[in-house]
Amino acid sequence: MSGLTLVDVCSGAGGLALGLEQAGFEPRLLLDDDSAAVTTLRTNRPQWNVLHTDLLDFDPAEHPVSHDVDLLSAGLPRVRSSATVGRADSQAEERLLKAAVYLVHAIRPRAVLIENVPGLAESDEYQPFRDFARAELAHLGYEFSWFVLNAVDFGVPQNRRQGVLVAVERQRAEAFRQPMPTVEEPMTVGTALEASMASRGWKDAARWAAQADRPAPTLVGGSRNRGGADLGPSGAKNTWATMGVNAHTVGDVIPDPDFDWNPELGRDGMVKLTVEQTALLQGFPESWEIAGLKTARYRQVGQATPPPVGLALGRSLLAALNGKG
Repeated sequence: MSGLTLVDVCSGAGGLALGLEQAGFEPRLLLDDDSAAVTTLRTNRPQWNVLHTDLLDFDPAEHPVSHDVDLLSAGLPRVRSSATVGRADSQAEERLLKAAVYLVHAIRPRAVLIENVPGLAESDEYQPFRDFARAELAHLGYEFSWFVLNAVDFGVPQNRRQGVLVAVERQRAEAFRQPMPTVEEPMTVGTALEASMASRGWKDAARWAAQADRPAPTLVGGSRNRGGADLGPSGAKNTWATMGVNAHTVGDVIPDPDFDWNPELGRDGMVKLTVEQTALLQGFPESWEIAGLKTARYRQVGQATPPPVGLALGRSLLAALNGKG
């Protein structure tokens, strides 16, 4: 371990915290308001200090362990587009973004990492938030980097663009470098899932994997107010169909030897992905257990930061905080 510490808020299934841990950060405190996500975190990392609470209710004064840490990280629920402004969940997501920034005043970490939609870093629509963050943090001595990463560039078999805010104490900021891609060729869905698809003896696993010859579309976890689990909007479903996958639902079991894969028959002839398989497409290790019922489990996966992206960001932050940029 590097000896550097972090507080992670809105931790969800733990993808960002796991990647940062792999980079060398020691999690001092994690928090989330979802009971299934808290169970996921505690199941996979019993040694982590996990608090079941809403970020908006979190008072660092009551948790001294959160003080004097090197990094505050937040993989916040995705803010919605302007088309949904006025919706209750959209307003709640914007409040969480601001709450994460306000938390910096109390914790005073040496660096801040906020991950969200690509627009957070590049869209005029989110310029008010960027202005707010700068106004709140620049006078505390932080310098900013805003950029967009695609998880597929870091070995994740999924096209998933993410907007990232990194703020580092001014004396260390010059050493920070945006993570560079770690792979030259994208991993395909077939490569990532062939072994899993074959694990119960399905005879067409290799043939299916050959057709699933591209990265996945962005997985979407959905709102708690939304219905059952599926693999995303209509465009994503159409892309999945070209890979012989029924994206209108999430499966309960991996295909057995008797499953007849015939996409020409429509959805009934297509394979369904399980929650565990979608977690692999997010870059979680196979050993990572997601707690809860199927929809709650898939929501955790779909909303997660892929751990390999967290690892790449963690390495860049580690170098900056150690003055090795």
